[in-house]
Amino acid sequence: MVRSIEYEAAIALPRFGLGAGAKGLDSVVHMDVRETLHEEVRRGPLAIVGQPTTAELLHEIATYNRARPPRGTSVERYKALGPNPALVHFNAEVAARYSVTCVEPAIGFNERMVMFWTNHFAVSVTKSKTMKLLSGAFEREAVRPNAFGRFTDLVMAVETHPAMLSYLDNVKSIGPDSAANVKHKRGLNENLAREIMELHILGVRSGYSQADVTAFAKALTGWTIYMPADLNDLDYGNFSFSDEGHEPGSQSILGQTYPADGFFQATDILTDLCGRPETAQHIAFKLARHFVADAPPQDLVDRLANVFMSTDGDLAEVSHALVDSDEAWQPTAGKFRSPQEYLVAMLRATGTSLSALRILDLLHIMGQPQWDPPGPNGYPDEATFWATPQGLSSRLDVAVRLAAAAPPDTVPLMYAESILGWRLSDITRTAMAHAETMRQSIALLFLSPEFLRR
Repeated sequence: MVRSIEYEAAIALPRFGLGAGAKGLDSVVHMDVRETLHEEVRRGPLAIVGQPTTAELLHEIATYNRARPPRGTSVERYKALGPNPALVHFNAEVAARYSVTCVEPAIGFNERMVMFWTNHFAVSVTKSKTMKLLSGAFEREAVRPNAFGRFTDLVMAVETHPAMLSYLDNVKSIGPDSAANVKHKRGLNENLAREIMELHILGVRSGYSQADVTAFAKALTGWTIYMPADLNDLDYGNFSFSDEGHEPGSQSILGQTYPADGFFQATDILTDLCGRPETAQHIAFKLARHFVADAPPQDLVDRLANVFMSTDGDLAEVSHALVDSDEAWQPTAGKFRSPQEYLVAMLRATGTSLSALRILDLLHIMGQPQWDPPGPNGYPDEATFWATPQGLSSRLDVAVRLAAAAPPDTVPLMYAESILGWRLSDITRTAMAHAETMRQSIALLFLSPEFLRR
């Protein structure tokens, strides 16, 4: 088969991007598809404007909570207070993703990278009311601006963000020998240090020990959120370093000693961890697994890792190398779409706009609630987790609902050809042709292996 623009578009839209829009492959066939992917890397993710900063959100919820009437107060006084800001802002954050950033890109490689890194540095809205308030801001402020920057900068933005500090309990961590522990006796919490080493940077079985985790946790003490009693303090809700809560003294990690240096002790550790070969392999493997195959070719992983190391963790250069790799353009669809990717693909294919509440409901039905993974390791990235009888059954329900959004004059087979191009199989054609209604035929398209996989 000649690798024409149409051929590459049918691969690029689902594999690197968010799926074809309502106009199908025709929306990109006039482009140089590979160059468009490179341009999306250079341009970076779309910015989300008009949403409050993390500090503003924390200030608003604190003000709201202080104004709440005591238990037993009349319903009228509760109503007068207005809706909970956490719910209002959470819904606004969801709406911004599914009506703008997931819809506007021609292909969507930039947005897919935001999804990837948000899942890599996972936080969960069900951890606490604070997390429901901050999860969208975390993605918007820490991940989105740094998705194609230096990995070290992305890590610094993520690990100093109030959402991550709250999610992994570093706000509760106090150095055992610090001045603050004499008063509070809360002690050391190792959650953030452990997940940084195991999940965010080095990866499992990369040579660090429990002693390394404990030493790193001590270096991270004092990294917290500034939330004084005075709500008029201009720094309320920002990242803060508490020298009083920081563990004094030097720390030794992976054979390297880091002298006492306050806030900078942990940043020096993070910088060194980001530059290790184990980190390059970990990140390269996860990127190759996400975009190419559940068991990615080791040659591809090694090449991406080499680019990572030679460019000081430049994620734009790693992304360019991924686009330029032959393995990423093989015709076999090696990945099974996650529920989020699947829903976005159907929304784009039908040109449908849904409310935030509807989006949240559909994601919940399919088992991938927005920003609510089962643990700090995020949602799984392999087909065995998603391609289950229960998972496919839930997609049937959602596919039938979204199929109803197709224009009533849609000619199903022509529509399928425009969305999938050469990837449309004879089996799917036959099944669609025997459907009793247009809606059934479109639903069969959305449930076909070609649409479920990327």
